[in-house]
Amino acid sequence: MKRSGPLFTLLAGLLLALFLLSLNATTGTRPTASGGEPPTTKVSPNPTPSPTGTGAGTGGSPSPDPSTTGTPPPNADYAGRTDDDSSAVAVSLRDGRAIAYFCDGRDQESWLKGDIEDDGSLKLTGRGGGELNGTLKGDRVRGTVDIGGKEYGFTADKAVKPSGLYRATATVRGAEVDGGWIVLRDGSQVGILKRDGRPSAAPEIDPGSGAVTIDGERLTVRPVTP
Repeated sequence: MKRSGPLFTLLAGLLLALFLLSLNATTGTRPTASGGEPPTTKVSPNPTPSPTGTGAGTGGSPSPDPSTTGTPPPNADYAGRTDDDSSAVAVSLRDGRAIAYFCDGRDQESWLKGDIEDDGSLKLTGRGGGELNGTLKGDRVRGTVDIGGKEYGFTADKAVKPSGLYRATATVRGAEVDGGWIVLRDGSQVGILKRDGRPSAAPEIDPGSGAVTIDGERLTVRPVTP
């Protein structure tokens, strides 16, 4: 009977250990060395994706594709003759705008205005149905002018001062005068002067000073730009 005491105690300890192991498995808890609460894992919210833009700076905006952003042709003046050498044509370009002058030096002229496209194409219109269609390539404008039902082909090379397009308007001896001049690269001039709307050949101007004498009165012509 004395030997049954230790055996009973051993069996009781084993049963207690089995009970504790089953309890831990059921609750999923794990004892810690300090006896405090078990550690918890914090889950952060979904992170905001960082911008993936290729633009410079902090804005993240994509840089524009140079091939899709057009640039107007540079400011310049062009002057030349028609293919049949009967008339002259001058074109002035400024910031995407264009103005042109067609003149035969006798009684036929036309001022035309419009835009120049980024690809160098021109379509200018004037009074009376005048129309100029052309294309700027390199240092030359090539195209056609339709005036009075007749079409003129022309080539205008880039002007080097003093060549270019000039104009003067004033009242001289009671008459309204309006003159247009094209000075070509070889120094020759083609122009028309209107007195109260009546055209005639224009007197020559001094391209260096812009001076011209009309009916005894000295005037100053100005370069024409859009």
